[in-house]
Amino acid sequence: MSDYLVIVESPAKAKTIERYLGKKYKVKASMGHVRDLPKSQIGVDVEKNFEPKYITIRGKGNVLKELRTAAKKAKKVYLAADPDREGEAIAWHLAHSLDLDVHSDCRVVFNEITKDAIKESFKHPRAINMDLVDAQQARRILDRLVGYKISPILWKKVKKGLSAGRVQSVALRLIIDREKEINEFVPEEYWTIESSFLKGNREFEGSFYGMDGKKVELKTEEDVQNILKHLDGNNFTVQNVTKKERRRNPALPFTTSTLQQEAARKLNFRARKTMMIAQQLYEGIDLGADGTVGLITYMRTDSTRISETAETEAKEFIIEKYGEEYTATVKRAPKNNSNAQDAHEAIRPTSATREPNSLKEFLSRDQLRLYKLIWERFVASQMAQAILDTMSVDLNNNEVIFRATGSKVKFSGFMKVYVEGSDDQAEEKNKMLPDLENGDEIFSKDLEPAQHFTQPPPRYTEARLVKTLEELGIGRPSTYAPTLDTIQRRGYTALDNKRFVPTELGEIVLELVREFFPEIINVEFTVQMENSLDEVEDGNVQWVEILDDFYKDFAKRIEKAEVEMEKVEIKDEPAGEDCEECGHPMVFKMGRYGKFMACSNFPDCRNTKPIVKEIGVKCPNCENGNIVERKSKKRRIFYGCDQFPECDFLSWDKPIARACPKCESVLVEKKLKKGVQVQCMKCDYKEEPQS
Repeated sequence: MSDYLVIVESPAKAKTIERYLGKKYKVKASMGHVRDLPKSQIGVDVEKNFEPKYITIRGKGNVLKELRTAAKKAKKVYLAADPDREGEAIAWHLAHSLDLDVHSDCRVVFNEITKDAIKESFKHPRAINMDLVDAQQARRILDRLVGYKISPILWKKVKKGLSAGRVQSVALRLIIDREKEINEFVPEEYWTIESSFLKGNREFEGSFYGMDGKKVELKTEEDVQNILKHLDGNNFTVQNVTKKERRRNPALPFTTSTLQQEAARKLNFRARKTMMIAQQLYEGIDLGADGTVGLITYMRTDSTRISETAETEAKEFIIEKYGEEYTATVKRAPKNNSNAQDAHEAIRPTSATREPNSLKEFLSRDQLRLYKLIWERFVASQMAQAILDTMSVDLNNNEVIFRATGSKVKFSGFMKVYVEGSDDQAEEKNKMLPDLENGDEIFSKDLEPAQHFTQPPPRYTEARLVKTLEELGIGRPSTYAPTLDTIQRRGYTALDNKRFVPTELGEIVLELVREFFPEIINVEFTVQMENSLDEVEDGNVQWVEILDDFYKDFAKRIEKAEVEMEKVEIKDEPAGEDCEECGHPMVFKMGRYGKFMACSNFPDCRNTKPIVKEIGVKCPNCENGNIVERKSKKRRIFYGCDQFPECDFLSWDKPIARACPKCESVLVEKKLKKGVQVQCMKCDYKEEPQS
């Protein structure tokens, strides 16, 4: 019989912790929450101070029975759920289900699953923090009131299966408002003049800057022609040579938000996937002879601070691996968002000495890629600044000024390990100009004017949307991934080229919410509500007060919406073709993944078809087919022949209407990390990548 019982959420975490604690401890998993509000009813008694009605979650009866049996045999029970609001609530529910005293020292928390951290945490058990429990409970009840009061109205007035959550509604509003900006955007014409310049046999690039020492904007072709008329031949004189040394700081360690953003940029991970893999790395991976080891610290955090122990270990590792000159000489203070709770450390490896390459045989491809990203970011954050030599010169021809800039790395510092990505894919220039001095004569060639038009703001990627929500103070680390998932599952948005596009259904729902529940999509109101809920966590406000203040006006709006909201009929659009099974007209219908084609004779005929998009390319495998864009079951775009199944042509890369000059096979656009490369499907022909 074990002396002590430890309860965690997952079996993987249980296996890791049991190995560290020894024979006297038995570690079991609750498999997450064991109690929750019922799904079939609202489960909150508004008249009795919002008293929640908790029930055992379906399927958890046997788990609870096993835990109760083990608890009765143990001298003491420790509750070791995750170190956040959700984990504290799980511990509280377990305490109630197992008849434990919530005020006893039954709660242990740790930010990382390592031997030292685990053993230290069991030296300092504490009582369950009821402020954290109340904060989680307040959020849960608030979201239940919003969801279970508004959703039934939307079901009656629009269609079944809809919802209008607190954070998801604001996220949807951001996406739709951005789409409106894009549609209303009026492009403005502008021109640039680029040129290659030669000094001796060295070639470099420069662009038009201005006239007579002043910056000039080129708005029309006439403006360009006026500049070109001023040029006197192809000889330019160098002036205003500026050489500087620039220092660049490394990025701070990851928070939940920045990890999701960087994983999207560099690894092409969705937010949900990032958090799932991070959870695996946190809970523990079997490293063979070393046993199961937690590889990263807790992955739900809004803080960039790290412990002194981790900082010291990283410094020693950097000195040994790269040399003393690569360690940071000045300690950088954590830089947290103004809304950050700072409850946990940043996301970092549990040991800087555990290099990614040493884990290749133990991790899956995606686990290794994410661990490598976290490891590199953390190690780089503790390294010295990078030093870059920069140079800028003005090139004068009859008072027409072109400007050329360049830079090169003088000392790589942290860049030896890691460089932060960018949503705009702006690359650090690493091309130095030739040695130029004032008065030098140089020669221009290939002078090229080019017409451009200003571009609308970009649609939100998952990374951009997470960043915006965090900057606005909406949601918290644990809510970003579920929010993005929900607005897609409900059919309110779709992803087009990895960017959010609102659906017709999403726009309808938002307009109804905007009219009858404006506070739900009001950014300032939502931020204030988040701050109020954080006040509950800090013990400054009673959770019932927060809910009562909200519900007074909300209840009136519900009553008004029940009476005044008009029923919306989403009409099916004719698809312009007949059903091949029964002959009735096909129509476009709205589904959870956007529009699709279905027979108008439903339910007698259940024929459905995806909407395919022609790309203007003939099939290379058959005479009659055209290539169309399709989507796989996992929503990944691929290209195939419209004569399928008679013709089985398939390509993940987009074919183009040009034959390979080498073998006359089909050419495709291969997406690279930055840009697109045209290449042949059969031979080794490739063209220069285009950004």
